[in-house]
Amino acid sequence: MRIAIVGCGFVADYYLKTLPFHPNLELVGVMDRDLARASIYSSHYSVPFYRSLEELLEDDRVDLVVNLTNPSSHFSVSKACLEAGKHVYSEKPLAMALSEAQELVGLAERRGLLITSAPCNLLGETAQTLWKALRENVIGTARLVYAEIDDGLLHRMAYKQWTNGIGIPWPYKDEFEVGCTLEHAGYYISWLAAFFGPAQTVTAFSSCLIPDKQTDVPLAVNSPDFSVACIKFASGIVARLTCSIIAPHNHGLQIIGDEGILSTHDCWYYNSPVYIKRRITIRRKTLETPWKIKYPLVGKPKKRYPYKGAMQMDFCRGVAELASAIAEQRPCRLSARFSLHINEVVLAIHNALETGSPYKITSSFDAIEPMPWAKS
Repeated sequence: MRIAIVGCGFVADYYLKTLPFHPNLELVGVMDRDLARASIYSSHYSVPFYRSLEELLEDDRVDLVVNLTNPSSHFSVSKACLEAGKHVYSEKPLAMALSEAQELVGLAERRGLLITSAPCNLLGETAQTLWKALRENVIGTARLVYAEIDDGLLHRMAYKQWTNGIGIPWPYKDEFEVGCTLEHAGYYISWLAAFFGPAQTVTAFSSCLIPDKQTDVPLAVNSPDFSVACIKFASGIVARLTCSIIAPHNHGLQIIGDEGILSTHDCWYYNSPVYIKRRITIRRKTLETPWKIKYPLVGKPKKRYPYKGAMQMDFCRGVAELASAIAEQRPCRLSARFSLHINEVVLAIHNALETGSPYKITSSFDAIEPMPWAKS
């Protein structure tokens, strides 16, 4: 599958560093509205660059466009790609408004094209291992999930010094304006939706607790820097998800069942260990064991991926899954309807400051197949 990348910013290096793991993907070019950045990527990775989006879309060699632009541009860029007959893999979120996400999915379906969006960590070894353990009923019936994506007091960190592997700075203005919920909630919501079926209702609270992020440029939007949501899924399980760039770093997940607890440390690590804690009864007391058992990871997780940063993920795995689905004429595990659903749930949490009431989810999706290497 021949692909092109639009958006040569901070995250593009993570995609290009993991591209060699996927021989079914052939990169034919990159594009950015900042020609200097496009040139940097072009030189570093020895790949041609396009001088405009129109030039890229006119290239008949390109089958699939990877949209890594600023989130506010996701809708317009993805729409242009679909109208040009290109399949699309977009960074998260699919769109900044539900109506825009719905329009993209409808456009793709009418034109017989596939569109999906990050995150793709559902395809990672840790998520697939948790899913396998749930299918094997190792903790009995799952009842409750506690998930955290807290990143510490981000605006007090040395974020202006953060660069990717080829020197592109971290886009802190965009990150603060988009907000931690839209940026990060999907990492766990995609897992939970795949494990437990579509979300039905979201009861959430979000707030911008620190409006002045002490940036050297003014922020156009004071997006929530803290959110907490209770999400009820079709299976009946309820999840509490917390996102913040204020609370101490914690990316942990606990799935509580009748017979024990499944847990992992970090959804940003494809090889994060999975643990089981059993529930035992001693005389008149029922308690969790003080020790935990490591559940073997499925697949062949890498010890490290070839880039620096706070995560260890194969960013191109979602692109490769989409390309394989197109080539094999099968449903994509990260389908358009699945991406739309995740987008709606995340927006419901992000916008809770305005709604202040339970939100009934309108979208749904077909059941997702585990990865072939995680089924046994």
